Amino acid sequence: MTWEVLSMIGTLAFAVSGAIVAMEEEYDILGVYILGIVTAFGGGAIRNLLIGVPVSALWDQGLYFQIALLAVTAVFLFPANLLKHWQKWGNLFDAIGLSAFAIQGAIYAANMNHPLSAVIVAAVLTGSGGGIIRDLLAGRKPIVLRSEIYAVWAILAGLVVGLKIAANSWELYSLFILVTVLRVLSYTFDWNLPTRRLRGY
Repeated sequence: MTWEVLSMIGTLAFAVSGAIVAMEEEYDILGVYILGIVTAFGGGAIRNLLIGVPVSALWDQGLYFQIALLAVTAVFLFPANLLKHWQKWGNLFDAIGLSAFAIQGAIYAANMNHPLSAVIVAAVLTGSGGGIIRDLLAGRKPIVLRSEIYAVWAILAGLVVGLKIAANSWELYSLFILVTVLRVLSYTFDWNLPTRRLRGY
């Protein structure tokens, strides 16, 4: 049940995030739907390929496709004067999607009895894969490749799930809230990982 709830939350959040980015880039209606769907399902598809789940499993998620389509439609039909205020919420929806999908991906890999390393990789790919594809299609530098802290929170979720620190429902929901809050804090206060610049050499 926890896995399903996190899947719904992640699908909704990333579909909205993808749609908002597409509208910021002034894509047409088809582009908005494509970017919303790709953002919602891209990470899970990449994860499935790497941990040995058939790609066809993606087509068994009819309910999640409906959720994504409804979310994108709602964003697209949202009044333009109000949508301007909603654009700043794109990062929040991205944070929610990252957290929900990172934990969902980790649970998925852990239930298949994969080692800790695979659980962490599954968390990172599921949590950030859709966002990477979204940013690339939108012509932006992927958030995960910037100095801004992003994938670290997915790694944290993978570690906690992989080490069975969080196992029951309330622990997993608490982890979801924690990772979301940490991601929000990291972009609000501009927390960054160390970088080394080579310009001028």
